[in-house]
Amino acid sequence: MNNEFNKGRRKFIKSAFTAASALAIAKVAPTWAAPQGRSFKDQILTNDEIDLTIAKSPLLVGNKVGAPITINGQMPGPLIRLKEGQRAKLNVTNRLSEDTSIHWHGIILPENMDGVPGVSFEGIKPGRTFKYRYDVEQNGTYWYHSHSGLQEQLGHLGPLVIEPKDGDIGADREHTIILSDWTFEDPDTVFRNLKVAEGYYNYQKRTIFETFEDVRQQGLEKTWKQREMWGQMRMSPRDIADVTGSTYTYLMNGRDSQMNWSALFKPGEKVRLRIINGSAMSYFDVRIPGLEMTVVAADGQPIKPVSIDEFRIGVAEVYDVIVQPRKNQAYTIFAESFDRSGYVRGTLTPEMGLEAEVPELRPAVERGMAAMGMGAMAMSGDMKGNSMNMKHMGGNNSHMTHKMTHKKELPVENIKIKHRESGHGAGAAMIATNPVSRLHEPGIGLEDVDHKVLVYTDLVGAHEWPDTREPERQIELHLTGHMERYMWSFDGKKFTEVDGPVQFHHGERLRLVMVNDTMMDHPIHLHGMWMELENGQYPRPRKHTISLKPSEKVSLLITADAPGSWAFHCHLLYHMKAGMFRVVNVA
Repeated sequence: MNNEFNKGRRKFIKSAFTAASALAIAKVAPTWAAPQGRSFKDQILTNDEIDLTIAKSPLLVGNKVGAPITINGQMPGPLIRLKEGQRAKLNVTNRLSEDTSIHWHGIILPENMDGVPGVSFEGIKPGRTFKYRYDVEQNGTYWYHSHSGLQEQLGHLGPLVIEPKDGDIGADREHTIILSDWTFEDPDTVFRNLKVAEGYYNYQKRTIFETFEDVRQQGLEKTWKQREMWGQMRMSPRDIADVTGSTYTYLMNGRDSQMNWSALFKPGEKVRLRIINGSAMSYFDVRIPGLEMTVVAADGQPIKPVSIDEFRIGVAEVYDVIVQPRKNQAYTIFAESFDRSGYVRGTLTPEMGLEAEVPELRPAVERGMAAMGMGAMAMSGDMKGNSMNMKHMGGNNSHMTHKMTHKKELPVENIKIKHRESGHGAGAAMIATNPVSRLHEPGIGLEDVDHKVLVYTDLVGAHEWPDTREPERQIELHLTGHMERYMWSFDGKKFTEVDGPVQFHHGERLRLVMVNDTMMDHPIHLHGMWMELENGQYPRPRKHTISLKPSEKVSLLITADAPGSWAFHCHLLYHMKAGMFRVVNVA
């Protein structure tokens, strides 16, 4: 496993961390990730033009030299700081041998500045410079990345922070953290492996010995039925992540666990951590043992503070948390892949060279009835039914008793979901016949932890958003897929098979209902417009990326105020590549 800690290496790093060597290591990390971070009232330069050069450069990734795509010689790229109210002037020069692009993730801007080749512009040809120009009308934590091919997997990404007009960061000091997943394999090879062999990177499948143990604990009949069900779906209950720590090195600001990215604080300071999941395929569970975190922003947008001990961050999501370490000791920032195949850690420390205990990787998780949207349902036998209707099984859920534990009824709970008679065709291996709201659930592997984990129903917008109209129209989309054939789509159709865009009427207020008809989690991203999550809170939280659990349905309110064509897709890179991508047209 890539993230297993090499004790000898660890001792070396620790002994090498004198003040001088810490400075030397800092030089090979992105310059913005310096241990000092940024303090309130640091000067911010505005109205300057920012030049970004995209190239491919040999760079140390973990303990090997890789060939990432760099931005100004860095991977991840430079932290771009803008200020609310300024005009962004970003010149991107392509030194690659192929087309490239930069998409400004979560930024509200004109269509032709969004950076999606084939949708909003042609892309940037080799040797050419594209000048992005747009007015900055928001603040918060965001990021940027390539939207060309699989370049994002090669490190073509970086953080973007927009200062509020008053410059107040809400803390004494801040650090920006971008999580990513790196593989030394060619991304096209990774995609090909996923296409030819289901579970190619899953090294945590159940063993025959575990099956014997299941038989001992729950009997042969029940074990047989469980195995039969998963076999019918052609999946393993441990198909949590398509690409895992078997090939990935997980990185925090470009460093692996051994390099131990460190961030300084003074005891008693309030420290804002801007945490971005820039991974291609990896969800992370983030915690700082010994420190409570207060979440103050989600996807760059302010929320009412909520105190937690851990949060799951889906691919492309962003959370800002405030911590206030009072002791003169180090704390581990621990980001664990949600399939438990690896982790990356960093250190929050009052003094360079200190380390804290690194938690053990928690056991591998597997999907069961609860993880399939039935955690709150009473079963007349654990495996007598399933909210997922495997077409060839003729699933029937009528015997299930629904005992949802929500305190608040959400709009989506009263929305009757419609499936096509065809079951969404060959592109959908299964459908969720009884999808439920799962916004109150922390997610697989976090159901039974003994501390507070952030859930979507905790998010409350910090203030009311300008458009308070009720929706005039409703659009329903189904997330569909076929794991064995590695086909991913909306409504059973890959992007190359659809007839046209999803049409929004300019100026309308609409409700988007999404249903996850697959057994995987999907982070769905809408470009150009905010999605207000109907989670029973008011003001509703705004999201640019919303993660759906298996067999879940969610509803979001959208103000279609951005004319043009916008990408709408799963942010799992290989799912998008496989076809889970649509264009939304606002006209």
